[in-house]
Amino acid sequence: MTFAPTRRQFGTALATVGMATAMPARFAFAQSEIKLKYGTAFPADHPGTLRIKEASEAIRKDTGGKVDLQVYPTSQLGSEPDMISQTRAGAIDIMSTAGTNLQTLVPTAGINGVAFAFKDYDAVWAAMDGDLGLYVRSALAKVNLYAYDKCLDNGYRNITSASKAIVTPADLKGFKIRVPGIPLWISMFKALGASPTAIPFGELYSSLQTKVVDGQENPLALIQSAKLYEVQKFCSLTAHTWDGHFIFGNAKKLQALPKEVQESLSKNLNAAALKQREDIARLNADAQAQLAKLGVAFNKPDPAPFRELLKSAGFYTEWKAKYGDEVWAKLEKYSGKLV
Repeated sequence: MTFAPTRRQFGTALATVGMATAMPARFAFAQSEIKLKYGTAFPADHPGTLRIKEASEAIRKDTGGKVDLQVYPTSQLGSEPDMISQTRAGAIDIMSTAGTNLQTLVPTAGINGVAFAFKDYDAVWAAMDGDLGLYVRSALAKVNLYAYDKCLDNGYRNITSASKAIVTPADLKGFKIRVPGIPLWISMFKALGASPTAIPFGELYSSLQTKVVDGQENPLALIQSAKLYEVQKFCSLTAHTWDGHFIFGNAKKLQALPKEVQESLSKNLNAAALKQREDIARLNADAQAQLAKLGVAFNKPDPAPFRELLKSAGFYTEWKAKYGDEVWAKLEKYSGKLV
């Protein structure tokens, strides 16, 4: 059967050809816009969202308007476990989440959360941009998840309390503390003598208010944004673990995109992560100053006694056995000997 276009169809075709001709040749890869979904649990005003939205605009400009990376913050596309499942299935193209949330798929993904592993941000970024991060990204690739080179910063976690400052490990003995339901961190606080309770973040404020728990641990920016200072009067800058978000997507879907699109995504998402890291550094400094003005008392404990207690309690030995010698050696390249 021969297809004879109508005048209107023919005119539309000519217009389309004209648009393609006007576009830079290296981006004339499709006749229709490529729409990609990006999901995150970060709030809409968090740097982890704002910088990705900025990257989305850069990608659109890069590709002559052909690629629309649609950003959905505040878990609009589902909880983080839900989004991970959707990304693996291809319903979501790209997302960000902490490596600790990926441990059921890739056990080594949360190794950056090992207690007191990184003494400062220089050590964090050397590890995550270096051999340790590369190892985890390679492991994610084996479950059809492609992780971009640079990860986002979710900050060092610090302990807050309603009743006392945490100065030494002895102050944690029997201390009722809320933690996320992450085995690594529950294990850490048990080894430190505390009484950890896994409570969803949405219930944290009320749990502190009603004394279900006496304290909690989170990055400073989150302590501020969640208004935990209203029910917590002490903040100990323990920096007991560092948390970051990998930016990753469905490997098969991303690899099926035109090469130019893949390059634009990599360039702009990695650049966004580097800018976001700077944002968080400023935000943390501002958050401490603001929280102090709101009446929160700060102290900075010596990490050495906490690390020694974890060592003598067998925490590091236990998790080295779970993670395996190979990746543990890569961690200790940046942390120093833990076992």
